[in-house]
This record gives sequence, structure tokens and C-alpha cells, in this order.
Amino acid sequence: MATRSNLKRKAFFVDENVVRRARKALGAATDAEAIRASLERVAEMEEFWRFMNRTRRSLRTGSIEAA
Repeated sequence: MATRSNLKRKAFFVDENVVRRARKALGAATDAEAIRASLERVAEMEEFWRFMNRTRRSLRTGSIEAA
């Protein structure tokens, strides 16, 4: 999660029900924490999918052993 020095105040209109659902799903204590965690997860997933697209068809079948 971002350190205090990386945070910047922003003002948005958000659906309160969506924030409440995000808080519950993420186990966040506050709305701000839920929004920060949600944005971080979106950024991580975007990075993951870029990696998946970049490495598509470059691994051979059976080159990764199952745990």
C-alpha cells in the first residue's frame, strides 16, 4: 500500500453501495482504505495481464511443474 508521503487528496463522487461492498470484500476498516486497496489491485491485475500477453505461447507444455 502507498506510504503517507505518496498520498494525494482527491475528490470523487462514488456509489456508496459499491464502496461498502469493496470494504466488505477487502476487509478494509475505512472507505479510503477500501478505495486505495481497490485501485492497487486494479493496477496489479493490469500488470499481470500485460505479463500474460507478453509471455503467451512462449512457455512449452510441461515446462512448469505442478506443486
